[in-house]
Amino acid sequence: MSVSSASLEARKWLENEGFDLAALDAPPCPAAPVATGFVPDLMSYEIALVAFSGGKDSLGLVLRLLDLGFPRERIELHHHLVDGNEGSTLMDWPITEAYCKAIADALGIPITFSWRRHGFEGEMCRNGDATAAMMVPNQEDGHTAVGGSGPPGIRLKFPQVSNDLQTRWCSSALKIALMDAYVRNHPKFLNKRTLVLTGERAEESKARANYSVFEPHRSDTRNSKRVPRHIDVWRAVHAWSEHDVWEAIRRWRLVPHPCYFLGWSRCSCRSCIFGSSDQWASVRAIAPDQFGQIANYEREFKVTIHRTMSVVEQADRGTPYEFDPYWVKVANSREFTVPVFMDPWVLPKGAFGNSCGPT
Repeated sequence: MSVSSASLEARKWLENEGFDLAALDAPPCPAAPVATGFVPDLMSYEIALVAFSGGKDSLGLVLRLLDLGFPRERIELHHHLVDGNEGSTLMDWPITEAYCKAIADALGIPITFSWRRHGFEGEMCRNGDATAAMMVPNQEDGHTAVGGSGPPGIRLKFPQVSNDLQTRWCSSALKIALMDAYVRNHPKFLNKRTLVLTGERAEESKARANYSVFEPHRSDTRNSKRVPRHIDVWRAVHAWSEHDVWEAIRRWRLVPHPCYFLGWSRCSCRSCIFGSSDQWASVRAIAPDQFGQIANYEREFKVTIHRTMSVVEQADRGTPYEFDPYWVKVANSREFTVPVFMDPWVLPKGAFGNSCGPT
């Protein structure tokens, strides 16, 4: 089959940018979607609440529900704003909120948001104050403050690289607690069967391989006569390989989060505490102001994120990824104007890299 010179030039450019050209030659849709792992009785649930970070695994959760025929009108995506909603820009990708909204709109699925007041930076800088209130969706399409009246305390340090969620407090304080507060306080979950979906995969680590695929949620009160909430957790992509996840996204032709096109293989915060030396060097290159703030906080607290190195020392040891300026601009924007459906679909350069995440 002849290929036009324009097509050849396009393919050469994509190859130089690190894209997987095999994705261009793959059939537009495989014969059947991935059907790996346990599936509960989906139709018995009135609500499927997807913990939606915007990363590939959370996207895989949504696509698995749709592939299995679960009604869109029963699905809700829920995203936690790590930096809060009061103006801090210290940790997360600026584009993430807009990207999540764009995916939800394109799939015709509602999305809700929660956050802890003043976000990561506010919790980290606590010095004699109580942990701030959590803002969770309410019945009036607004948000209700939950908590915030606890005992005073002092942090003045970054979360540490650890599996202990008290030490790695960003996960527990800014994500897990928010989901718990949402399902415990919104009346729509009462007298209903709710399925919470989270995106841990067995392939990621030995610890995650031992996670239960299906179990009651921490907020489940199905036997309560006063506040009955039947809430289960399904780790719907637990048995999937990373290849399975990317294949599902390719079939749906959805554009992955911009961080993957910059070379990140895991979509967490831009300045994730688990970042490798190359990632810290890359953060310094594309977000120098935020990198400088983090370095200043380490000096002020006299406690570094890494056990033995400052972020400056880590960045000095690393090499920044080779960036396409287009994707740098997109990732650092708060408006997502990229087409949600890619044609042709291409595998981002960050796929199958070092995940640099919790175990």
